[in-house]
Amino acid sequence: MVRRFNLIVTTARGMENLAAIELEDLLRFLGDSEPQVSMTSISGLLTARTSLDPFEVIERVRVIAEEEPWRVGSLMRMIPIEEVVESSLEMIAEAVKRVASKIPEGQSFRITIEKRHTSLSSSEIIEAAAKNVDRRVDLKNPDWIVLIEVVGAYTGVSALKPEQILSLAKLRK
Repeated sequence: MVRRFNLIVTTARGMENLAAIELEDLLRFLGDSEPQVSMTSISGLLTARTSLDPFEVIERVRVIAEEEPWRVGSLMRMIPIEEVVESSLEMIAEAVKRVASKIPEGQSFRITIEKRHTSLSSSEIIEAAAKNVDRRVDLKNPDWIVLIEVVGAYTGVSALKPEQILSLAKLRK
């Protein structure tokens, strides 16, 4: 797994090889001459490191998916990651503090956790992270999502708007 990933991509189980090739080709097409795409020990989950802005990649892939859907046929979701830290409560909480600082005053947020291969509980992660975000909580319709993606020993953290998570499966419908 690429330790300093800035994209998490999901695919159907068993489609990881095809999705990795598709993602690498896509990132090269977008202008990254040396993307690093890696399969994880988790079925259907890839990580990638691109020299491109991962948020811009999401927007550009959204356009490609609408105009040329066959180019992203095996990819299901793409998530931009701002920081990667070791999977400890302290490190996650500090990363949340840094990324959540971009949430404007008066805006709401929700913490979303996706965890794989960890003994950390969602409630302890939320408790540690929420202390570092001084904004209004809105669980149903937040302006921002503080996303915590635990992938074994490493955790990706981002503060993003809900539409910045690209669900290619939903676009296809």
